[in-house]
Amino acid sequence: MSFGGPITGAYTGPAAIDEGWRAPLDTVDDARASAQEYRDVDEERILVLGCLRGREKSSGAPVEQLRANLFRIRDGKVVRLIFYWDRGRAFADLGLAPDSAGS
Repeated sequence: MSFGGPITGAYTGPAAIDEGWRAPLDTVDDARASAQEYRDVDEERILVLGCLRGREKSSGAPVEQLRANLFRIRDGKVVRLIFYWDRGRAFADLGLAPDSAGS
């Protein structure tokens, strides 16, 4: 089982990003995110491979989702952040080889 599903749309500012995250996380208890690997894509972009884990609220079943987040950084600040609910999509969009642990 995986988390709620993809978030679509654009969010500007920390409060909007927080609000966008709430909907899919409302379906799980004890949601925990962990970074597993960092990849430099180019001078401005870093791909962070991670995992979300928790328990489904309705059944208590464990849930896990391997994901990726792409950070664009300029002058030491994040200027764009793309959340990928599917690592394979991130690798395809960026033209990168999948990680050795599986996507």
